[in-house]
Amino acid sequence: MARFVVRRLLLLVPILLGLSILLFVWVRALPGSTAQALLGERTTPGAVDRFNRQYGLDRPITTQYWAYLKTTVRGDLGTSVASRRPVTTEIRERFPATVELAVAAMIFALVIGLPLGFFAAKRYGEFFDHSSLFLSLIGVSIPVFFLPIILKYIFSVRLGWLPSIGRQDVLIDAEHPTGFYVLDGIITGNWNAAWDASKHLLLPAIALGSIPLAIIARVTRASTLDVQNEDYVRTAKAKGLAPSAIDRRHVLRNALLPVTTIIGLQVGILLGGAVLTETVFAIPGMGSWLKEAIFNQDYPALQGGILFLAFVFVLVNLLVDISYGLINPQIRVS
Repeated sequence: MARFVVRRLLLLVPILLGLSILLFVWVRALPGSTAQALLGERTTPGAVDRFNRQYGLDRPITTQYWAYLKTTVRGDLGTSVASRRPVTTEIRERFPATVELAVAAMIFALVIGLPLGFFAAKRYGEFFDHSSLFLSLIGVSIPVFFLPIILKYIFSVRLGWLPSIGRQDVLIDAEHPTGFYVLDGIITGNWNAAWDASKHLLLPAIALGSIPLAIIARVTRASTLDVQNEDYVRTAKAKGLAPSAIDRRHVLRNALLPVTTIIGLQVGILLGGAVLTETVFAIPGMGSWLKEAIFNQDYPALQGGILFLAFVFVLVNLLVDISYGLINPQIRVS
């Protein structure tokens, strides 16, 4: 297992190197320029030239990439052109909001999706099974940008049950040592702040977790149906084991293996969908920050932010591969 982990970590080097090249070329292929986006349409050619010289944008693209690569290897992702702040500082401030939202969305998807798919498979062909398939199809079909608006209109505007924007009420005086507002409220003993942050997190988590929930439910159902027909399950039934023991020891444990893979892949969807969700709910996370960087043609912010998210995505999938051995000890990595 240790050699497997080391090999996967070494594979991060060519993956991130190739991604950095693609990002570098892609952001410079966007229409317009950074100088025009930040200085305005009425800027003078002289101001544009001074701006490009200041940030090295007038040099050949190969020279720019080599300079960027050398600073990135040292852990310096550059300085945001728009805010004049280090990209690492921006990530440090905004990443906790995105992680908190993604974790809440994944918890919502797992708590509902796993039981829904499992019990649908156990009641194959019945009304509950058909209803779960219908609901999961709706969950996959609803656009990410549409569901948040509907949720805000119903629960915030019409019913007034939940807040519609931000991470916490501006009138609440709370400390944020970690940047995770719910956790900060618990750590500092400010339960009012923790409860308010949870209420602000509920609607965005439901909106962002709807698609992963539907996918997890469908995969869990299909995987459970496959496992139920395996020989070892029929043998366990023939031995007279209790149905609950069969489901727990044989069916559910083996059915979770493909579901675990799907969970790892859904991390990318959560990070990508966070752009729209954070925009609709005005959450100052990585998604809204990258959206602003695209509009401002902020090359360092785009490159550093996307590269960092790619590293997180690959790392999560590595943890998913390692978890196979924990779910089913019979699996060993060769």
